[in-house]
Amino acid sequence: MPLPLRVILTLILIVLCAGILTAGDTTTPTPAPSKTPAPIATPETETITPRPLDRAFTQEDLSVLVGNVQRPNALSWLDGKLYTVCNGDWTIYQIDTTTETTITYVSGVRDAHQLYSETVENGFVVWIPDFEVNTLYQIDQRRRAPQRITSDSLDGPWGIVRLDDEKMLVSNLRADNLVTVDAEGNVQVVVTGLRSPAGLAADDNAVYVANVGSNRRAIEWLDKATLGTAPELKPLISGLQNVSVLAMGSDGYLYFAYALGTRGVVGRILPEQCKESGCTADQVEIVVFTELQAPLAGLAISPDMELFIHTIYRPEIYRVKIYP
Repeated sequence: MPLPLRVILTLILIVLCAGILTAGDTTTPTPAPSKTPAPIATPETETITPRPLDRAFTQEDLSVLVGNVQRPNALSWLDGKLYTVCNGDWTIYQIDTTTETTITYVSGVRDAHQLYSETVENGFVVWIPDFEVNTLYQIDQRRRAPQRITSDSLDGPWGIVRLDDEKMLVSNLRADNLVTVDAEGNVQVVVTGLRSPAGLAADDNAVYVANVGSNRRAIEWLDKATLGTAPELKPLISGLQNVSVLAMGSDGYLYFAYALGTRGVVGRILPEQCKESGCTADQVEIVVFTELQAPLAGLAISPDMELFIHTIYRPEIYRVKIYP
């Protein structure tokens, strides 16, 4: 018995739709996730146009961020939070920069001088060189416990910055070198001959190194592309005393903490203006002239250019907006 025309047309339509769906399905199997959380690209923030300041900030311009941390050492900013290590109770604290709420994040890290925090697929991680135990730790938001990345293979680790998707770059203050460390804990020396290297910073093309042990070699730089071959250290700024911490601002300036007499000072330069032949101390633009005892042990800058600093062994964390 012949089928009605309406039924035939309906069957044809079903067959055509099924064919279209099948042709459009090009899904491939999802690869297994990595054993370690991979960094992801953070949303691009609006670049702030570099411009000179009307004047240097002084202690009176600074306000206190009440962090309730007795002996903060090192600062890292991520998504409105500051992370710092208290070397009195071996605890990492998280401080909300808006509400100033402080929580005990995790314990188990003894002494750090620079932290590196980054967003990953399922949250964030904080990388911490522990100077006292010669170890690089990773704190994963999902585990909330220090994971030992290296095992006593560092020598006075101080500064840290991400080099590429696979490796971190760490400065060894006692060994006078820079090493790369991957997520499996493999350590490779890539630069030697430094003078007590402390803080590190990096932009797209260069790595900047603070030599706390040499005024003449206060801040040096090297091309990222040379790190896998024959890296060449080049002078960036000479004549600064006890440069301890570096940080790149979203305005393109390199910020750094150093000493002027006994006082802690924050200065800055545009790196491209100093790379060719090096700059001297009198070419540095002073950003903050504090009454705090040098050295300044923590320096962090948010994408909207709020600067956070603290001096060693004091509980106060200070803040100031660079471009009000």
